[in-house]
Amino acid sequence: MSEKRKSVIITFKAKEKRSDKGADKVDIVRSVLPKGMQTYFFDATSLASGASVPAMDEDLIAYDVNQYESPIVTARLTKAEIEELSKNGNVAEVEEDQVCYAIGSQFGHLQFENQPSILAETVPAGVVQIKAPQGWPSSQGEGIRVAVVDTGIDYNHSDLKANYRGGVSFVAGASTPMDDHGHGTHCAGTVAAAINGAGVVGVAPSAYLYAVKVLDSSGSGSYSQIISGVDWCIQNGMRVVSMSLGGSGGSTALQNICNTAWSKGLLVVAAAGNTGASVGYPAKYKNVIAVSAIDSANALASFSSRGPEVDICAPGVNVLSTTRGGAYGTMSGTSMACPHVAGAAAAVWGAHRFASNEQIWNLLAYYVDNLGAPGWDASFGYGRVNVDRAALALKPAPVIAKKGI
Repeated sequence: MSEKRKSVIITFKAKEKRSDKGADKVDIVRSVLPKGMQTYFFDATSLASGASVPAMDEDLIAYDVNQYESPIVTARLTKAEIEELSKNGNVAEVEEDQVCYAIGSQFGHLQFENQPSILAETVPAGVVQIKAPQGWPSSQGEGIRVAVVDTGIDYNHSDLKANYRGGVSFVAGASTPMDDHGHGTHCAGTVAAAINGAGVVGVAPSAYLYAVKVLDSSGSGSYSQIISGVDWCIQNGMRVVSMSLGGSGGSTALQNICNTAWSKGLLVVAAAGNTGASVGYPAKYKNVIAVSAIDSANALASFSSRGPEVDICAPGVNVLSTTRGGAYGTMSGTSMACPHVAGAAAAVWGAHRFASNEQIWNLLAYYVDNLGAPGWDASFGYGRVNVDRAALALKPAPVIAKKGI
């Protein structure tokens, strides 16, 4: 019986620091594999919009991240192959891959007072709460690319198809980035459901939506898939990355790709987590905006993670949005708070088109509605995001420190 393989994430040294500067990182990984093993290394540039990793033996699926600052390869290796690779002078670290999950959806039983119906076109209560409609005369986020890194998007949904511009699937066998779970579609609607006379309206109703499917039909995935998804976002010119997902453990490679995305001008947002305790990953990282969840009374949701890494807060209790199959529904969690902030970033960027991601963050963090102690606190971060004030700001905001490790 052959030894069971497990997924690992291999971070390589920068090319100028490698003992063999001419060696390709994929060739280095291939060198420890058995002769004739037909492992396929997928990368962001090989997966065009609408493409997918095909259905194949999971032991043969690997990912190649071609970022100079984040030279990463993921693969499924045996214990002996891991040990051999760890001794290679070109390798910085070999980490075990970790499981991640969609954050949210288990709090649907919670009630939210005065939640409007969708019998006519409805601006959901959370979108109103962060004062997005007041900012729409200045910007609806037109043309700002927002990647929803999640379970995919129902791109045929009547409220989403006008703004949907493409996507990719890193879930093997999912032939398109179509949502087969519902979580990603709900998040996408909060970001950018269009104004079309029916259904619901998102925070940035003219932003461009991209589905980066890294979670399967059960809402689970791996850090290696997140890393590949963020790499795709960098390679394909996304402006905002919305990640309503996470795991409980840290990863050097995951942190590196998030740092690389931020350094290349992307604004990365993630759900803080639903443990009621510490912030999860990747939200815990400094170059990822960690979002906690509040209710309609501006109280911190009981389930919301909190702590020194929280940056900002947004509505996350019984949020009304789009669901797969052309329907609508409510979900709760920091997963629902995260796309409020991602949509706010798109709307604010639409009003300040020549701003950098750091400048957009400063606007979002400075022009908040403070809910806790003056300034920053571990529950609400700097405060509740306010689209109107940030979009209509007439001068750059002061530098606001991002939290996280």
